[in-house]
Amino acid sequence: MSFDPIHDYPLGTNRPDLVFTPGGLSLSEVTLETLRAGRLGSREIRVTPETLRLQAEVARAAGREPLAESLERAAELAAVPDELLLAVYTALRPRRATAEELEGWATRLEEYGANRTGALVREAASAYMERGLLAHA
Repeated sequence: MSFDPIHDYPLGTNRPDLVFTPGGLSLSEVTLETLRAGRLGSREIRVTPETLRLQAEVARAAGREPLAESLERAAELAAVPDELLLAVYTALRPRRATAEELEGWATRLEEYGANRTGALVREAASAYMERGLLAHA
């Protein structure tokens, strides 16, 4: 059965067969019993890139393009380690990083397949340069 972003939303209700944990548990397996059995940890209650991409399709079908783009960026960030995300977030604060450092962060993000987010970091670096918000080397 194919995915229809208009009729299949909300996914958890209308298409739970499409929703899985990062470890492959189905939505119906996310229960208190599964938790008690030790098969459901904190890493298992995260959203997957696949689910985020489906949500992006739903947003796009509803005419919410900016939300769809944000969900697609979130999907690519799901594979990026938390420590790297925190470091990039910190570097993006005004006057925290040089243009070269931001370029380095963009490149590291792209190594994880986060190409849209890498481009966003480069865009931020350009805007910071124009506004004098980059750190001095």
